[in-house]
Amino acid sequence: MPASLDNRLVVAISSRALFDFEQENQVFEDSDDRAYMALQMKLLDQPAAHGVAFSLVRKLLDFNRGALPLVEVVILSRNDPASGLRVFRSAQHYGLGIERGAFTRGASPWRYLRPLGAHLFLSANEADVRQALAAGVPAARVLPQAARASAAHPTELRIAFDGDAVLFSDESEQVFQRGGLQAFQDHEVLQAQTPLAAGPFKPLLDALHRLRASAEDTGMTLRTALVTARGSPAHERAIRTLMAWGVEIDEAFFLGGLTKGPFLREFEPDFFFDDQTGHVEGAAPHVPSGHVAAGIANPAVRQAAGTTAA
Repeated sequence: MPASLDNRLVVAISSRALFDFEQENQVFEDSDDRAYMALQMKLLDQPAAHGVAFSLVRKLLDFNRGALPLVEVVILSRNDPASGLRVFRSAQHYGLGIERGAFTRGASPWRYLRPLGAHLFLSANEADVRQALAAGVPAARVLPQAARASAAHPTELRIAFDGDAVLFSDESEQVFQRGGLQAFQDHEVLQAQTPLAAGPFKPLLDALHRLRASAEDTGMTLRTALVTARGSPAHERAIRTLMAWGVEIDEAFFLGGLTKGPFLREFEPDFFFDDQTGHVEGAAPHVPSGHVAAGIANPAVRQAAGTTAA
């Protein structure tokens, strides 16, 4: 029987999202891929430092401690295959159970998300993230210089999401952009009983809900948070939408426009997802953060192929 990833939460991640390859990537940008390859081979036996999504990946893989494998993490990288040797060596050094990878030497790897059935794609390359989102895969551009996750919750995976244009569609954000705050609040009160349409990260939320239900024998727990600029009375529609979907959110922050960073610092997520660059940049000094280039706040732009190694 061929191997199968059915019934697993599948995460595809670039090497720069998992490991700190920023100095190596600078060599790539300043020179070429051969110089980058030579440097990676020179450092082959030196484990790379943790990247911004390392804690997320490590805890996800810890859900495989039970009777059945529940999570699959796959390296999906613009690296060349030779440089991929260091990626796998580093993963082995840290005891990460990663055995699959695709290395495309500069070509966009997003199309391989479909045969993987990925529930999440994390990359430092914006063009790849936008292509993944367009294909219906939850994806975020990691900020490589963002803070690393707290070590305070070793057996609890913590993930925080923005609402509109992330978990939910950007329908309400469009109203806000057209008519301002009062029009937005009036619209949300009127539509309070109508669930919002799904946003790009709804499939990941569903997969996490299934993971939570299957994790009793793993020694791991999951805690999620909704961190949104919404406030009362617009909060009701968000809560009712989650109830209609039948998924659990453990904590919800309706901040009414307050800065999200200090609240995220206290929640201590392993990763935070938001569609607004301002919110992501504000959160990055406190927690691992990623930008979801979706919705009206992120108009389609002409994307170059990208000049990053991973």
